[in-house]
Amino acid sequence: MRADTSPLTGKHPDHVFRPLSDILGRWAADGINTTPFHAGVEIATHRYAGYGLAKMLPLERVLVGCESSRAGAFGGFHHPDQGYRHLQMVAVITMYGPMERRNPERPTLALLDLLRAYAHDCLHYGSRRRYVEVAGVPVRTQYGINYRRISGQSYSAADQRGSQHTRNLGIVMEGACDKEARAITRQTAERFGVTEPSDVLGALAYRDVTGTLTEEDAGRAAGVPGSEEQTQYAAALSGYEKGVNRRYTHFLDEFAPGEESECHMRLLMAIISGDVTALGTWLDERHGPGTFTGLFRTPGYFDPSLTA
Repeated sequence: MRADTSPLTGKHPDHVFRPLSDILGRWAADGINTTPFHAGVEIATHRYAGYGLAKMLPLERVLVGCESSRAGAFGGFHHPDQGYRHLQMVAVITMYGPMERRNPERPTLALLDLLRAYAHDCLHYGSRRRYVEVAGVPVRTQYGINYRRISGQSYSAADQRGSQHTRNLGIVMEGACDKEARAITRQTAERFGVTEPSDVLGALAYRDVTGTLTEEDAGRAAGVPGSEEQTQYAAALSGYEKGVNRRYTHFLDEFAPGEESECHMRLLMAIISGDVTALGTWLDERHGPGTFTGLFRTPGYFDPSLTA
């Protein structure tokens, strides 16, 4: 399963996929300065070690799509059906911008987008996982601080459509990973003096990867003019910002006012270790006993009728 990645890349038959290490080498050989990406990875490696992550996702396990044969193909973090796949331990991502080419149209912005995606997927790669075998098939019962019974019953329920807050552990973990990845990308952009592009989509993409999108930006992104795929990309960017990042920010504001950074750090440490004890104690001290369970556990999680 982990040797054959064709089931993942096969979902994108128009794109050519190569390992991230090869992509960076090709871009450097063509005169693109890839130093910002490598510097960002150094920042991420140091920060993640402080959270307990001992190993970063190998570059060879990150497949980057470009040189698409599809007219008008547009890639980046919000390209459909990509990301980290835990069973294969592979991340599938695409080059930001027009994809009918070997090199990115905007190399610096594409490198920042690549850094955000890689830093994000490293945290997914490093999140604690537990599997059991059911009829010869591996079934994941724990991912970070989220749990699932072998019957498929999740520990926490999905948020209601349109909700501004979250009580879903999947959203909390996704938001925590992306907040961290965007902070690293923002620090890298500032270090190398990368400025925001002047066009609307480029500016939104820059603010997205650096975590500086405003609510007005998120609303405006849904109606950005451009090609069909550019418009779809902007809409996906807006949806992700509202459905993940805004909800996570609201969660921190709700339960850690004035201590958002501390709570975020404790969440990441719990996600990587898979142990919620310290995080639960920290929340209990502020909101009373059983806060974690009360916030996230759906009533039916321990229903015996759901046990397979």
